[in-house]
Amino acid sequence: MSERVLILAVEKKITDHERFMYSVEELISLTETAKGEVVDVITQKRDRIHPSLYIGTGKIEEVQVFIEAEAIDLVIANDELSSSQVRNLEEFIDVPIIDRSQLILDIFASRAKTNEGKLQVELAQYQYLLPRLHGQGQALSRLGGGIGTRGPGETKLESDRRHIMRRIDDLKRRLETVKNQRHQYRKRRQTNRIFQIAIVGYTNAGKSTLFNRLTESETFEENQLFATLDTTARQLKLPSGFQAIVTDTVGFMQDLPTALIAAFRSTLEEVLEADMIYHVVDASHPDHHQQQETVKRLLEDLGAEHIPMLTLYNKKDLLQTTFIPFEKPALTISAFDEVDHKRLLNETERLVKSLFTLETFVLESDEGKKIQLLQTEGIVQAIDFNEKTEQYRVMVYLPESHPLLSKSEEESEF
Repeated sequence: MSERVLILAVEKKITDHERFMYSVEELISLTETAKGEVVDVITQKRDRIHPSLYIGTGKIEEVQVFIEAEAIDLVIANDELSSSQVRNLEEFIDVPIIDRSQLILDIFASRAKTNEGKLQVELAQYQYLLPRLHGQGQALSRLGGGIGTRGPGETKLESDRRHIMRRIDDLKRRLETVKNQRHQYRKRRQTNRIFQIAIVGYTNAGKSTLFNRLTESETFEENQLFATLDTTARQLKLPSGFQAIVTDTVGFMQDLPTALIAAFRSTLEEVLEADMIYHVVDASHPDHHQQQETVKRLLEDLGAEHIPMLTLYNKKDLLQTTFIPFEKPALTISAFDEVDHKRLLNETERLVKSLFTLETFVLESDEGKKIQLLQTEGIVQAIDFNEKTEQYRVMVYLPESHPLLSKSEEESEF
């Protein structure tokens, strides 16, 4: 049975009202993703968040009455709360209180499937809870599960701070080992000269749906926030036969918990190894421009802003009006439309060509293996056979660092 949830949100006077409403809607979606039932939202306009109570004392009385009348099980604050704010609120409110960050960490804990994902979530939870140990009161006493209680259990969190810090150090060491293993895997892909495309975007933009349709794979996809948590890579074949590796990544979001960004940084660093980025944007979302800017800002923080990007405005089937892309290069697509898949692959090939060098090779008739190599590691523009000289002339786009470029021959004999 789902928990009955009341959301508390403070609208600061300096905040844009529309942006504030989107943030509340996002928290409602997050709560539903965590299997909670949002009964209502109580908001308060203030110059700033109350330093000790989050909301004002007058508003607390309204909250107390509502909780009793509606049999509320859990209160979720739209902002990150300090341990003292939680402790002080618990003196007035007789149900557990968590904040936006704790809710996101909870969803990540339920979604992590790989060993690395589980380690990262546990690390983020400990780093979030460590400075709040003295303010967790009721939240830690909630045995039996529920929103905000997945992950480290009561006994671990009530043990001394030194134990938790040792556990954090242990998790960091284990993650470093996993990170090194992935680095070796990435190096192997680079040695094999495989072109890499990373799919990024705001959570629920349709990244996994597009990834699955393009690569004919079956990663988890659902109309929920953070449906994908663990990075997945698959092979993608372009119209010319050129092969690339495409990687699906965890969704971005505004106001992600700091501990979570730090813990998942190594996963997101997969993006830094990419030769191209697909930035998937939910064009049907009323706040898609802000979501797009959030992703771009996080990519800049990662140091990935220099990587060529193709912006994909997804969910065109849900658009009510004419959509004009404000990024270039860009395509407006539906992840479910096969015609759009072909358009995307053709546009990808065009962009790859613009990044590569067009070179001509003159090859002997017995150099079939080299022709095959050019077809898989480059984009072949044309192949001609001269019966008189029994030679092939191959015009091919190759990355500038490709070893064959230094060995290309003159085509004068052709």
